[in-house]
Amino acid sequence: MGSIDRYIFRTTLASFALVLVSLTGVIWITQALRGIDLMTSQGQTILTFLGITGLVIPALVLIISPIALMIAISHTLNKLATDSEIIVMNAAGFSPFRLFYPFFYATCVVALLVTFISAYLAPDGMRRIKQWDAEITADVLTNILQPGRFAQLDKNLTIRIRERQPGGILAGIFIDDRRDPNERVSIVAEHGEVVKNDNGSFLVLKDGNLQRFEAGKRDPALVAFGRYGFDMSKFSNQGHDVTLGIRERYLWELFSPSEDDPVYKAVPGQFWSELHDRLMAPLYPFAFAALTFAFLGAPRTTRQSRNFSIGGSVLAVFGLRMAGFACSVMAVKSPFAAAVQYAMLVTAIGAGMWMIVGGVVVEPPAGLMEAINRSNARIARLFGRPAAA
Repeated sequence: MGSIDRYIFRTTLASFALVLVSLTGVIWITQALRGIDLMTSQGQTILTFLGITGLVIPALVLIISPIALMIAISHTLNKLATDSEIIVMNAAGFSPFRLFYPFFYATCVVALLVTFISAYLAPDGMRRIKQWDAEITADVLTNILQPGRFAQLDKNLTIRIRERQPGGILAGIFIDDRRDPNERVSIVAEHGEVVKNDNGSFLVLKDGNLQRFEAGKRDPALVAFGRYGFDMSKFSNQGHDVTLGIRERYLWELFSPSEDDPVYKAVPGQFWSELHDRLMAPLYPFAFAALTFAFLGAPRTTRQSRNFSIGGSVLAVFGLRMAGFACSVMAVKSPFAAAVQYAMLVTAIGAGMWMIVGGVVVEPPAGLMEAINRSNARIARLFGRPAAA
């Protein structure tokens, strides 16, 4: 690359990094606030909270990167146009296609980043979130059961402990179990401890009583016990067997899923839809770059407005991305939708390159500009100001 190419390349990537970090940070904060109950209701530390919510950042970067690249290219081209550098380079013999070289190099860097994130980093972060969440849920007696608070372990299972004592002893235990629709069990015990063996995990209660309210009976059955085991295996084993969803699969796992995979058997369409999304992810930066440069890369004087071109590039990119999302949803049931999405990306890249090579200048129609000028004149007269010539 020459000095001009390096200058444009560095400017574009620097703008891309700034926009990417800013947008990702804003969206990450909004997503992280939804998981604030991880600290409040499950007793987790701030480091655990930041660790789990931070693992979703690669998935955000995957979506934001093409948009950040479009904004970076728009900013760089606007900067070059404001300083009349595009006019000077065009007068020196730089064609629009030649000027596109450094932007193409920057797009290749972004596409490689997107490829790595979509193939490995994003699914790896998602599966770590799932595993971490399962481990937190599994360690309920350490993290969820906080002294003096009612903790709902299941839909109809509530447990409360009064305090923790040295040696892992729990004091003042109350259990309300309504998971069986035919009966309700209430247990109160003075002490208890966790026991794990080959049969599972149990909360061994000591010196307490159990009340069983059976449906259709007037009086409850009351049992006093010296030692009673309450099965907690359902909760303590959640961290060992984690079923990976589609978004947690690496790219190569989507290419050749096992025929015995229960998730693949249940939703094969979502597997192929996710695979095509991963394969098309690196194409979006090229499509966005081509469309943005096609609208804004033509040489213009400082007297020529660029607002129409900026608006056109935003609408083109936005429409392409929204159509891509729609095709991704429809591809779950119709493979034809994935083919349409590929065709849209190839068409967008081809149309953008045709406009760049041909030096097409995107200008608003004369009739539209006349209508805008007439409208401005009416507004000026309405407020008693002379219309601009």
